Amino acid sequence: MVEQIVDAAEYLFSKRGLYGVTLKDVAKRVGIHHTLLNYYFKDKNKLFDTVFARRAHVTIERRMKALDEYDAKMGAKPTVEGALRAFLDTDLDLYIQGGTNWKNYAALGAQVANSPEWGANLMDKYFDPVVLRLIGILKKALPHSTEEDIFWGYHFVSGALMLTLARTGRIDKLSGGVCKSDDFEAVKARMASFMAAGFLDLCRPADLHEGRANSRPSATNKTTASR
Repeated sequence: MVEQIVDAAEYLFSKRGLYGVTLKDVAKRVGIHHTLLNYYFKDKNKLFDTVFARRAHVTIERRMKALDEYDAKMGAKPTVEGALRAFLDTDLDLYIQGGTNWKNYAALGAQVANSPEWGANLMDKYFDPVVLRLIGILKKALPHSTEEDIFWGYHFVSGALMLTLARTGRIDKLSGGVCKSDDFEAVKARMASFMAAGFLDLCRPADLHEGRANSRPSATNKTTASR
């Protein structure tokens, strides 16, 4: 019964978000009276946390294992693309192989990641350790990069991943059907290599990056701007 409730809630939350779903909505989808739902979950927030945590633990464990294995294999010489593939491809495989329920979770995760009011704490709680594990490997792969650039690089990776997981259908329309927003295999074939190229360009020394040295505010400019 609990599994049915969580599956139903996952579907509804993925479509409507936290505030667009009531416990009665979930009970109706399961086909039970809402008082029985209250027996298992005292409130909607508890149900939402259970829904989010269930698959978060799976993807986190898989990605952490992939990153640990990659790090052990490569030692002091990891590559940016290799690290990103361990992080991204392992996650994308779940949506490729896991069926409708995993795709629902993907959409839910995209909502949570883009909801500062109620989602940020969940992302921090569950995903910070695996993200920082990735960052640690990227630092080894890019030893001359600044920490600032590596974190910005991850920020851009995360944004692209969340848009992909949301499956808004926009790329379907823009491409006239050439690309499909739910084609996670096509994403897997391209995302890590694309993002690796971005990292490598972003993390080049500023004096080798056309126009970049002048694009960053100097300490003097920051001081002037703050007056």
